[in-house]
Amino acid sequence: MPALTQGGAAGNSHVTLTVLIGFIALIAGLGLGYVLAGFIGSKKLEGLKAEAEVIASRAKEDAKNAADKILIEADRNALARKEAVDKELEAARNEQREFERRLAKREDILDRKEETLSHKESNLSEQSERVEAERERLRAREAELTDLKDKQQRELERVAQLDRTQAKEQLLERVAEQTRSEMGRVTREIIEEAEEGAKDEAKEILINAIQRYANEHSSETTVRTVAIPSDDMKGRIIGREGRNIRAIEKATGADIIVDDTPGVIVVSCFDKVRQAIAVESLERLIADGRMHPTRIEEVVEKVTGEVGEKIIKAGKDAAVELGLKGLHPKIIEAMGRLTYRTSYGQNVLKHSMEVAYLCQIIADQLGLDGKLAKRCGFLHDIGKAMDHEMEGGHPKIGMDFARQYGEKEEAVLNAIGAHHADMPSTTWYTPIVMAADAVSAARPGARRESMERYIQRLNDLQDIALAIPGVSEAYAVQAGREVRVMIDADRISDDESYLIAHEIAKRVSNEMTFPGEIRVTVLRETRAIEIAR
Repeated sequence: MPALTQGGAAGNSHVTLTVLIGFIALIAGLGLGYVLAGFIGSKKLEGLKAEAEVIASRAKEDAKNAADKILIEADRNALARKEAVDKELEAARNEQREFERRLAKREDILDRKEETLSHKESNLSEQSERVEAERERLRAREAELTDLKDKQQRELERVAQLDRTQAKEQLLERVAEQTRSEMGRVTREIIEEAEEGAKDEAKEILINAIQRYANEHSSETTVRTVAIPSDDMKGRIIGREGRNIRAIEKATGADIIVDDTPGVIVVSCFDKVRQAIAVESLERLIADGRMHPTRIEEVVEKVTGEVGEKIIKAGKDAAVELGLKGLHPKIIEAMGRLTYRTSYGQNVLKHSMEVAYLCQIIADQLGLDGKLAKRCGFLHDIGKAMDHEMEGGHPKIGMDFARQYGEKEEAVLNAIGAHHADMPSTTWYTPIVMAADAVSAARPGARRESMERYIQRLNDLQDIALAIPGVSEAYAVQAGREVRVMIDADRISDDESYLIAHEIAKRVSNEMTFPGEIRVTVLRETRAIEIAR
């Protein structure tokens, strides 16, 4: 046991010694490591210091270079700024010098104006003094002239044995006589100027008057009535939302008037052909009972064709009755349309045929071509078949239409274009047509006028003209459509004749009732007669 204990103790001592040696070695190693680390750290620190010095040296050099660049750039910018400021200062100096120059110029102008105003003020003062002196002198002169005038007037009254009122009346009469001729000239110039644009204005006035006022004559010639079996038919004619009546008006070109008048509807249209188509179509639709847009178009189309055939037949019948040949179909159709046209109640186709017969009789008695005269008379009013569709008067329209469709004879064309004196007559047949036209229109019963009224109208025309001072003779011609007045050339001048024509026309318009228009022609003739012995 003791031996075992000693062995154990020896073992523990060995272990302790080993641990101690190891600990000492560890301490020695740590010290050596620290020393080695300090040595190595000092070496690295020296290297780092050397490197830091190199970097600092480079940084200083770079900073110096950058600072030099900044200074150079600053100097350059400062120089540019200085140049800009110098330019601005120079511009400001120039502007200041220009302003000073203008200011000096204005001062000079103001000085001159002030001097001028002073001079004018001085002149005005002198002129005012002279004017005042002249005014005083004129006042004295006026008073002197007033006294002289009173003395002269008293002396004239004593010599002439006339008082002031009588002398004034004589003077006014003398002045009126002297200015009458001048007034006539001015009136003539005004009338000529007004006539240039009077036709269009007159046409517009007449159209507006016809549209706004329908007198008895226009109602007779533009309105027709259609009988209906009952008032229920009015609703069917109008249709749903008015579609039927719109279809009728569109297809016929006539106005359909459905009002409270019992048993009838009114068809209004200035074109008598369209009016006839509308009336006939309505009568057929009412008799048939079927009333819708399609049926309306069918009936109107059929009636239009039938009326066209009637027109052509009427033209052909008239040409055959007169024995006229070689008429173009368009001319025959136009003449047939005149059967639906009236002039103051006279059927124009019948009137044209009557004029044709009269022209033939007159031409035969004069030894001229009766057939040619008859052709002229028959076609003279052909323009009335289309004058409601074209601009211008029916003579010009008819002449152009006849020329377009084959009428080559100058006598026929001139008779159509000049039968109302719208252009000069170039053949003997034109005055024959004018005379026959007047006879046909003026004969009793032709235009709803009795013989007594016709003769009375002619006498009234002549009496009105003869009542004007200076008129020596007056004659109603052209079936009362013109009054020709002869005036005394010794008393009335050319310019005063316009005043007389105006006065006669005014009195005729105010005192008479007549269809159409009446032309007043004033003739002034100076004759110099001497006898040779």
